[in-house]
Amino acid sequence: MNDLGQDLELRLVRYFTVVATHQHFGRAAADLHVAQPALSRQIQRLEKYLGVQLLDRVPQGTRLTPAGERFLPRAQALLQAARQAELVAREQAETERIAIGYVEDLVITAAVRELRRRHPDAEIATRHLSCRDVGALSDKRVDALIARAPLPLATDDVFTTPLYEEPRMLVVPRGHPLADRASVTADELAGEEVAPCAFETADWASYRILGAGVPPIESYEDKLELVASGRAIAVLPVGDRRSSLRPHLVTVPIEGAPPSQVILAGRKGDSNPMIRNLRQAAKAVLTAPAA
Repeated sequence: MNDLGQDLELRLVRYFTVVATHQHFGRAAADLHVAQPALSRQIQRLEKYLGVQLLDRVPQGTRLTPAGERFLPRAQALLQAARQAELVAREQAETERIAIGYVEDLVITAAVRELRRRHPDAEIATRHLSCRDVGALSDKRVDALIARAPLPLATDDVFTTPLYEEPRMLVVPRGHPLADRASVTADELAGEEVAPCAFETADWASYRILGAGVPPIESYEDKLELVASGRAIAVLPVGDRRSSLRPHLVTVPIEGAPPSQVILAGRKGDSNPMIRNLRQAAKAVLTAPAA
């Protein structure tokens, strides 16, 4: 019968291994910063629990009994395993946190909710960013970014995972010659001058302002105001519903234009496992909004 029917205490096992190493109760007690009589009592507790004598007292100190010699390597392995388990648990606790950035019109609630369902103990924060703030990924203000491609980030520094695609739509003011059309083609817009924007460098960036003599515009609301005033027209993803809040704007489907791609981006070499977990959750639940 073991001591009081309790489980084996790792503290007692550690005491035994220290005594076995020093082969002397006095030196072991000093190493453990406990009183020698107390250490002797703890070793006796361990021996009572195991039902076998582990140490013999000799004039020079102590020596292992045959049972002690067999128990020692297993005791050391047990302590090592316990330490490894502690380190793994602490490492997991330290890394189960993530800050997720998301850009402009995107709604990532479903992905965040799914991630929290899968990892209820993780610390999950979100941060809404403008198109000017995608550098938050590079400077580590966020751990992952859900945004529209292309990103103004060096491909050597980030990885991207496609999540879903959306068609494009044309946004024009009411009374515009294209406002009553059922659709327009990409070829019909090919001759329009693209307004410069430092954050929209690709031929078919997710957001494009078309119009001659239009100055660079960064604010999304300022872009819509420019369109509403009749000075420009805009190409937007159909999932961006913000233009529908303005009664003076009309949307027209665009045929033949490449889709807008929503992606998840992270820093290459980042070992945070929550980034992989977010990728799995996002791919499972994020889809293009219904037209």
